[in-house]
Amino acid sequence: NSNRDVISPPASFAYLIALRALRKPILVITASSKAAEDLAKEIHELHTDTLEFPAWETLPHERLSPSSDTVAKRISTLHSLKEQKKNWVVVAPIRAVIHKFNAQIINTKPIILERGLEFDLSELQQKLVTFSYNRTDLVERRGEFAVRGGILDIFPPDQNHPIRIDFFGDEIEDLSFFTVSDQRTNQSIATSISILPCRELLIDQEIKQKAKELSSEFESELLSKIANGLMPEGMESLIPLLINDLKLISDSMPVGFEPIYIERERVIGRISDLLATNEEFREAAWSNAAVGGKAPIESGSTYIDWDALRSELPNARDFRQFGSD
Repeated sequence: NSNRDVISPPASFAYLIALRALRKPILVITASSKAAEDLAKEIHELHTDTLEFPAWETLPHERLSPSSDTVAKRISTLHSLKEQKKNWVVVAPIRAVIHKFNAQIINTKPIILERGLEFDLSELQQKLVTFSYNRTDLVERRGEFAVRGGILDIFPPDQNHPIRIDFFGDEIEDLSFFTVSDQRTNQSIATSISILPCRELLIDQEIKQKAKELSSEFESELLSKIANGLMPEGMESLIPLLINDLKLISDSMPVGFEPIYIERERVIGRISDLLATNEEFREAAWSNAAVGGKAPIESGSTYIDWDALRSELPNARDFRQFGSD
């Protein structure tokens, strides 16, 4: 077929991916987040076992935290991939593929809420705090929860609406969605709900102790706050310093998966740009330190380079080769 090399995503390629996924799991790698989002939607219409693994909106070393809904989608995808027998299609931008993440979030079990289940309300609140939810008087944004008597309101990042949990003693009597504007329930929930963490660094006793030890070595407000059990903005930038077990999305893919690049040359160029930007930020931080600013904490890069990615995915092909067999 002379037209084989001019297949263009997302429509034609989405169809080919769906056919391919009948035989094996696939990791689709795009150059941009927008391309990944659009392509994931196209493939999902043809192959329901399709997941998106988005990239952070921030660079790993920035003192800014990724949005809670992005984090929830990433964690949800990683938990879905535990079901290794499915032929998953995972679509991810290269920024997410080369980013090593905290394996702690894979091993953390979600909180399952369902009518009839029993919880100690105080323990449940503490668990939500360890999942990086913020307690407020009124739930208005994702990642918040509030308690009034035997009612717990929570807004999970992966839900479109917040959830109201009515307790009778320690038992969940009712679950329902409610609207932020008037705080009134509007839809009963008949199924179970999984509550996932809001952040990719969870502050447990081990992390607090490590932060305390490191704060004596580095003058860092972030480390001091973490050591005291707080969850400061940008704390994820210290993940390489606080966490030893870092993984790539390819580590979570089912055995025998096939990696496919969309526009391989653009993907390679994007890796170069990301690594160059990282280095520019690092040099700027040290330049600032030279004129009286605080020295940056060298926690190591969480991005791998092109050579490392080729070693990680030796059998990856460009989509133009995809139609050749």
